[in-house]
Amino acid sequence: MVQWLFTDNEWTFERLDAVDQACADIAERELRLETYPNQLEIITAEQMLDAYTSVGLPLFYAHWSFGKQHAIESGRYRRGEMGLAYELVINSNPCISYLMEENTMTLQMLVIAHAAYGHNAFFRNNALFQQWTRADSILDYLQFAQSYIAECEERYGVDAVSAVLDAAHALADNGIDRSRRPKALSAREEEHRRLEREAFLERQVDEIWRTLPRDDSATLDKTKPFPPEPEDNLLYFLEKKAPRLEAWKREILRIVRKIHQYLYPQTQTKIMNEGFACFVHYHIVKRLHETGQISDGAYLEFLIHHTNVVYQPAFDDPQYGGINPYALGFAIFRDIQRICLNPTDEDRRWFAFAGDTDWVGQVQFAMREFRDDSFVQQYLSPKVMRDLRLFALHHHPDSPEFLVSSIHDEYGYGALRETLAQQITLERHPPLVSIVSVDRFGDRHMDLQIRGKLPTERKDTERTRALIEELWGYPVHFIS
Repeated sequence: MVQWLFTDNEWTFERLDAVDQACADIAERELRLETYPNQLEIITAEQMLDAYTSVGLPLFYAHWSFGKQHAIESGRYRRGEMGLAYELVINSNPCISYLMEENTMTLQMLVIAHAAYGHNAFFRNNALFQQWTRADSILDYLQFAQSYIAECEERYGVDAVSAVLDAAHALADNGIDRSRRPKALSAREEEHRRLEREAFLERQVDEIWRTLPRDDSATLDKTKPFPPEPEDNLLYFLEKKAPRLEAWKREILRIVRKIHQYLYPQTQTKIMNEGFACFVHYHIVKRLHETGQISDGAYLEFLIHHTNVVYQPAFDDPQYGGINPYALGFAIFRDIQRICLNPTDEDRRWFAFAGDTDWVGQVQFAMREFRDDSFVQQYLSPKVMRDLRLFALHHHPDSPEFLVSSIHDEYGYGALRETLAQQITLERHPPLVSIVSVDRFGDRHMDLQIRGKLPTERKDTERTRALIEELWGYPVHFIS
């Protein structure tokens, strides 16, 4: 006879360990999940506030904006205007999952299944994370970054460091390198490379900006454009090429750039990551109940929390704030399972994998090989569109009214799927600011161009220009 994993709702370390082992068994045996080793940490509500007001990383440098955000969130929490996240999980090896000490045992079980197995497996297996992150080295790098910026604050002053961080944070979305795989370095290796950069960078920059020939026979090709091609990675270009930027400021730009590069896959997979974690926690806890390892009461409490997480308010509901990524992601992953096990004629027309008995393999393939926009294009089914009652709006700038351009019917399914995928793409990619040219032999001004489908406010353009000009050290202009 199988015994319950817990008989009341007070958590203990022994119960957490038993639940973790039970979740691991189902995750490995039934869902075939490959995960990093798990590290579970119990933290207070105050520590949870600290963590997710500083981008959710366990080690981070100090900056005034984190304190400001903490004060805002803390005030809202104490006034009862918001709740706290049940958990926080770090894409590292081992994978660190933070559990709030205020959680009930049932909530701790949900968190372990959701974070320690759902998110963990997604971090380890999704192609975007495999390509762009190094779970083995991130904690080491964060330690290096924290120590270096603290050292700069002591040497150059908090205000000077904050000014550089302010500019770097504002430009961070335009500091992502989407073409090169980042290297994994330890804190010691990073410190060694930093010293090497400081030793050689000034000579390198001096050579780039040398305007006089070394001897009478040397010539410089003034017709050759610089940069040779438009440069989209603003932080990288400023770090490497700004002629007057001090070495410590270059290193701070590099730190901000590398950390935001590390977080880039999370911004591109919000729907998938949360949806897959919900799918995993739902399957695991459901199976724990079916096998008699948790009571009916614990399962009922779990279902209440789960339903709240994946609830999608209607468009005319006062609670509506857009599409809930948990709801959409969970619905699509569950639908993939349904299409495999119980396909309809409609499913067979839309999906080649309909009727595949290996639903675990299909779910894993979807989890591994896509990001949010392509995931929606590939897997959003007519059934999910009907269940969520999706429709598309079109607004012409000169019209005071919105036009419903597509609804969840036979004529609108394709358009709805395409429109939602395009909306996700636009939301996840800021307007592209490219460095078009630099006048190397004159006043060294820089010409920038904005490319992208989203309109850019004039005040935002001016702020961006001023920040780049501050780091560049010379005039910066936007051209059409």
